[in-house]
Amino acid sequence: MLNIALFGPPGAGKGTQAKKIVEKYHLTHLSTGDMIRKEIAEGTELGKMAESIIQRGELLSDEFVVKLIANSMAQQPDAAGFLFDGFPRTVVQAEILDQMLEEAGNPLKGLISIQVPFEELKRRMLERAKIEGRADDNEEAIAKRFREYNDKTVHVANHYKKKGIHIDIEGNCPVEEVFASISEAIEKIR
Repeated sequence: MLNIALFGPPGAGKGTQAKKIVEKYHLTHLSTGDMIRKEIAEGTELGKMAESIIQRGELLSDEFVVKLIANSMAQQPDAAGFLFDGFPRTVVQAEILDQMLEEAGNPLKGLISIQVPFEELKRRMLERAKIEGRADDNEEAIAKRFREYNDKTVHVANHYKKKGIHIDIEGNCPVEEVFASISEAIEKIR
């Protein structure tokens, strides 16, 4: 089983690359962002709670996100592997994910980290706001999301560097070049 986490700051292109990875490697895509946006669109209680937190640019609690992921994994017993997109976002989530996967006998093979300069990330997110109308892509929320990322999420990379499964990918180049680099990295860890 091939389990991979796609990592990087907001606006790095994780969603774009995730679609390509899932298609090429036949993995089950677990995007916490997509799952949460679905809950919001359906107007569920979880969705309403998540929406107010996200609009403030804050991260959802570890318990909330882990429950969402665990439920999704349980619904896919025949998966050839999982691509975790937007998860884990904290070291606590990473530790819980590691334990879940190791208990199942299928540990995470790699954390693929897409690297893009801050100014380019900000430009991409503001452009995405115009195109997709995402409420979490405004100047204030973007600034808060980057603070949260730098305070909490960036430490996940160090967690996986210590485990020897962290892979940096240059993300400030055309989509196909980024995907070629990701594919090369995946081939090495399969």
